[in-house]
This record gives sequence, C-alpha cells and structure tokens, in this order.
Amino acid sequence: MSVGIIMLVHTAFGRAEQVARHWAASGCPLVIHVDKAVPRKTYNAFVKALSDIEDVRFAPRHRCEWGTWGLVAATQGAAEIMLREFQTVRHVYLASGSCLPLRPVQELIDYLAVRPNTDFIESATTADVPWTIGGLDQERFTLRFPFSWRNHRYLFDKYVALQRLVGFKRHIPNGIVPHMGSQWWCLTRQTLSAILDDPYRRVYDRYFSKVWIPDESYFQTLARQYSRQIESRPLTLSKFDYQGKPHIFYDDHLQLLRRSDCFVARKIWPFADRLYEAFLTDPAGAMKRTEPNPGKIDRIFAKAVERRTRGRPGLYMQSRFPVETRENGLTCAPYSVFQGFSDLFENFEPWLARMTGMRVHGHLFAPERAEFSDGQTVMNGALSDSAALRDYNPRAFLASLIWNTRGERQCFQFGPRDMIEDIEWYIAKDPNAQVSVISGAWAVPLFKSNGNFADIRREAALLQQVESQHLKVLRSSWIKARVRIWTIAEFIEAPMEPLQTIIDEIGQQNLRGLAEVPRMSDLTGFGQFLQNLKNQGMHPYLMGDFPVEQGTHSPQQDARKPYLVR
Repeated sequence: MSVGIIMLVHTAFGRAEQVARHWAASGCPLVIHVDKAVPRKTYNAFVKALSDIEDVRFAPRHRCEWGTWGLVAATQGAAEIMLREFQTVRHVYLASGSCLPLRPVQELIDYLAVRPNTDFIESATTADVPWTIGGLDQERFTLRFPFSWRNHRYLFDKYVALQRLVGFKRHIPNGIVPHMGSQWWCLTRQTLSAILDDPYRRVYDRYFSKVWIPDESYFQTLARQYSRQIESRPLTLSKFDYQGKPHIFYDDHLQLLRRSDCFVARKIWPFADRLYEAFLTDPAGAMKRTEPNPGKIDRIFAKAVERRTRGRPGLYMQSRFPVETRENGLTCAPYSVFQGFSDLFENFEPWLARMTGMRVHGHLFAPERAEFSDGQTVMNGALSDSAALRDYNPRAFLASLIWNTRGERQCFQFGPRDMIEDIEWYIAKDPNAQVSVISGAWAVPLFKSNGNFADIRREAALLQQVESQHLKVLRSSWIKARVRIWTIAEFIEAPMEPLQTIIDEIGQQNLRGLAEVPRMSDLTGFGQFLQNLKNQGMHPYLMGDFPVEQGTHSPQQDARKPYLVR
C-alpha cells in the first residue's frame, strides 16, 4: 500500500519536476494536472522531462482560475485517474507544484499507514470560523457566482448586488451542510471514491460549480457525508495573511519550517534554493518524527499579521502611513507638556532637567524655530529645528521626535503663542501625553515687557482667546491625555504640591520630597496689572481670582533665605 500524490501545476515547472521526482523516488505514484492556460509547448516539455518516471500520469487539462470550478474539475479528473491506475494507493494527497515536502516521504507513508481510515481535511461550517474575507460567508453557498472575481470584478460585484436586491437564494441540494477548509487535503481511497461515484454527483457538481471558491468547500462538504473518521486539519502547512492571500516562504524561513513539524509546506518561492536543497537533498537534516503541529509557529504568524496591519506604536514610515484613527498609537512613548511654567518660573527648563534627568526642550512649536534642549539645531534622526519643515507636518514632527529619542522621556514647553490647531488636538488625543497647564501665565511676560499698554492689551486679548479655545480642547470628551489645569492664582498659593505631583507622575518619585524648587518670577504689581487690563475693557478671566492688593502674592522685602521643611 502507498500514498498517491495529485499535483496541480501552473508555473515554475523546473521546481515542480524536482518535487515530482522526490515523491516518485519514495514510491509514490503521481497524477499531475497542468493548467490549460499554460502554453502547449511548455506543457509538452514538462511531460517529456518526466517521461522516464514510470508511475506518473497526466490528467485532462482544465483552465484553473482562482475561485472558480476549474480547480475542482482538475482535482476530480486527476483523482479518477489515480484510483483507476494505481490500485495499491490507500491515501491520496493533494498538493501543488509550489508545495515542498519538509520531512522524508517515508515518514508520511508510515504516519498514514497507522491511520488507514482517517481523512485529513480541514472542514468547518461558516458559522464556526472567521476565515471568510470580503463579507461572503454563508452567501457563497446561497448566491450564484458565474463570473471570476479576479478577471471580471465589476460583473462579479454587480451580480452579487443584484441577487441581494431581489432576494435570490439558491437551494442547497439534499440537505447537505456546507463546510469550508483548506484546499490541500489527504483522503482515503474509500472516502474519495465515494465522493466521485456518488449517484448525486451531477447534482452536487452543478450546485458547487456556481459556488464562490468551490475548491475550499466541495470536498470539505462531501467528505462529511462518507468519511468514517475525519481529522479536521490538513497535513500541509499553509498560512494566509489578513487579506486572505497565502504567505510565501523564502530561504530565511528555513528554521521556521523545521519547527512546524509538518509533512508539506506551501507556498515556496521558486528561487528559494536553500529550502529546496535542505529538504529535498538532506534526509539527515530533516525534521524529527513527531506529530505535525503548525500551531507551534502560529504565534509568529499572528505577530507578523499584527505588525503588517497595525505597525509599531508611534512609528510612521514610507511603507506604512495609516489614515487617522487607524494608527497603533499616536506616539511610541510617554512625554510631558508644560504650559505656562516657563513664564511663571525663572530657568524652569534647567531645573526640571536636574530634577528628572530627562531631556527638557523649550517651545518646540515656537513661531521662529523648534527650541530643542541645550540650543541644539538638529535632534536625533536628523530632525531639524526649522519652523518651515516642522509646520509642514507638525504631527509627524512630534511623533518623529518621540520615536527617535525612545528610551528617554521628552519634555517641552507649550503656550498660546505656539498654538497650531492640528498639534493641540493631536496631543489632547494622545494617551502618552501628560499635559500640565497654568492658565493665564502667559500674562507674566507681558507684565514685565514694559511696552505700550495699548499693544499689551491687544496682545493679551488675543492670547487669552487662543488659550481659552485650547482649554476647551483639553476639557473635551475626546481627551485621552492626562491633563492637569491650574489658574495662576491657585497655583502660586501652594506651588510645591503641584510641582511634586508632576514630578511623581513623570516617574521620578522621591519619598523625601523636592530638594530644590525653581525660582518664581517677582509678581509684585501683577494684580494691579490685571486690574488695568480690566479698566481698559479686557476681562482677564483665565488667571483666576487674583487680588489687586500689593504684596499679597509677592515676596516680602528683606525676606529670609527660603528653606524646605521635611
């Protein structure tokens, strides 16, 4: 008793010949079907190349377009020849010209010999599996598909839409339950002959000839009618991507294929010389005798699919630039945004860098240039401080900065002078962002500017309007960033607590508290300055309830040196 091999070939005939000889050398008879689309000259040369092998037959040729009946008809014709010509065949194994045996063929023969009544064919109902791609699961069995999906896509879609519109549904013959699964199976002679000799075969063929992708449902459905014992799994390793297209194995997949323990793998790249050499000419290096277990590498394929569809968090690149809302994270790592702190405190950036050990930038979105830390003009990844380059795509600028400096938390200043509509929403919707705002602090530089008061009032009104809109963004229901907002009045009443909270949230917790605090600007007369703005018709409402009295929030004259109580 032996195993018969049906090969469906349409390209790479040199490799197909090589694999066919490998099967035949182990005593497996072959029936080969060559796609009718292959030129006659190529077909004749292939037949002649294998003419020296005794147990090789060629099946009547059919045109085999993907998803059409031709693939089933080709398999039926080859199977009939196999059962008729080779009486000693006990199992029939369906493979393609791009399939590659991964283990010695004798191991496959021995494996099937101890399972003489077992059919290995993936077979599951549409309700039980999430395999279907494109929205056609049960409908592939209830609608008609006379047009090729690949070659006549317009007619295919229109005809499906028409059938849905009129409510057309086909009758499933004899109450069979449609099943689906991999095209590549291994059936016993008893089951396969029962399918081919079924008295209702003409009815089944007529029905399945108009089913979409019948090669994944014809034998999978009818095997359930006759099989004594079904193992609903193929012995061939075949993996598909998120679009339903088969993965192609290359030379660098050698160790991965060894780990699968499967008997056969598809789809092998025709120029993968290393794979063909390793598995066809090196029996000593073949895999150990063990149960086929493609699930061992499923995790790797799952990661590959996730990487292909979602990418890495916060990474945008030429090969993958997702549309909005389809990103796998806006940025790749946490970062901190400080608004108003550098206005209220003197030398805030150096102090924060000392306290946290992190890179602290100035106003990255300042109108003149991106104020990188330490006055740098170029950051990691050749990121320029040019305002024109930054403003061309501010989102990509920020995402690139965080990606290029991953492993090191970034902090930068922000303010109403920096407001770019795209970037403020981008930051607000980013779960990696930690935003700390002292509202109204932008008025401190105006207070110290000693400029023309009419100009100061005009600028203050503009900045307040911009910051007011920004605070609405930060308080919206779409917010995902971690946001803390204080008015300048409430912040200066007890600045130590919010500063300590910010440092703790960054991750630099110190049980003994802050050893050093930044120096606050002298706000003597700031209350009167705000009152003057009111007197000129502008209402500075973002500062909170800031008193007008002199000295309420200002340092005392001849005050002693500040110290901390621990």
